Amino acid sequence: MISKTTLLTTVSAVSVLFAPLAQAQSMDELVAAANAEGRLTTIALPHSWCGYGAVIDGFKAKYPDIEVNELNPDAGSADELEAIRANVGNTGPQAPDVIDVGLSFGPAAMEEGLVQPYKVATWDSIPEGAKDADGNWYGDYYGVMSFLVNTDLVDNVPTSFADLLKPEYAGAVALAGDPRASNQAILAVMAAGMSTGAEPGEAAAKAGLEYFAEMNKMGNFVPVIGKAGTLAQGTTPIVIQWDYNGLSARETLNGNPPVEIVVPSDAVLAGVYVQAISAHAPQPNAAKLWMEYLYSDEGQLGWLAGYCHPIRFNDLAKAGSIPQDLMDALPPAASYEAAVFPTLDQVNANNAAVVAGWDSTVGANVQ
Repeated sequence: MISKTTLLTTVSAVSVLFAPLAQAQSMDELVAAANAEGRLTTIALPHSWCGYGAVIDGFKAKYPDIEVNELNPDAGSADELEAIRANVGNTGPQAPDVIDVGLSFGPAAMEEGLVQPYKVATWDSIPEGAKDADGNWYGDYYGVMSFLVNTDLVDNVPTSFADLLKPEYAGAVALAGDPRASNQAILAVMAAGMSTGAEPGEAAAKAGLEYFAEMNKMGNFVPVIGKAGTLAQGTTPIVIQWDYNGLSARETLNGNPPVEIVVPSDAVLAGVYVQAISAHAPQPNAAKLWMEYLYSDEGQLGWLAGYCHPIRFNDLAKAGSIPQDLMDALPPAASYEAAVFPTLDQVNANNAAVVAGWDSTVGANVQ
């Protein structure tokens, strides 16, 4: 187990390889260059995820001369890196300019040369340990793993990973992604492993795989990617996912059916996502402008409105920039007190073990 502070120290230690890129343009010059490009291609940004629908709308309103071309909203982090690899030299609309991926995928993309450095104007207010020193990737937001429960179909709301193995939850439990490609699902496996007492990293991955193997064997696991729709239909009455996605789903469903969001008592795993610009971005200036927007107060509050904790949360709070209604919409702070922020090495070790071992250990084809 490790504290958030330790994470921020540890992550910074992997900042290597690329030379720094200083700000070479004024904001006016950047806006003019981005407008001339006229398009920004994003990937894997579901509108219900972290408030991205409103965030994208805000960018469009601020920069109406730039078309936002959205690729494959349901893609996972691995799919995003593959989209960059597959489109090297392609300047058309299928080549993503920017990516939003799980913590381990940012440094991996940097080491493979898939991303390029850029430092936003608010760079100094991003915690040191949550960013590559040269600007190849930087943390954007975080949340904790939770259960989204359809209380029309589930009488006894589970409060722990241990509960999910009880016979009363037969055919009820799903992940919110394919654990061979989705960062959210990969970390759900680690959270399950941590609930057994295993340390974050490879140990928790192995314990988590055994946990899901047992769940699958006893018939509780549903090999369907859980979403608000499948939860409402009854296909996946319980979905393991980030708290902000659960809160967004609750808002979307608006009581039909009623749902509860539960932070499990036996493992509170926090997950950080990161942003990066593709090294092969067809519209590099639009990509930089998008990053400036995301890390501005306006962009950060957009994520907070989507129930995510933006990476500049403490900076915004210190400046008194967070509206009280946004604070009131979040779960009680006590829900986050036990949160464990795994180190980058632990995230990487878990990632490798889960992706390599899911088919052979669990054997459920999630789709």
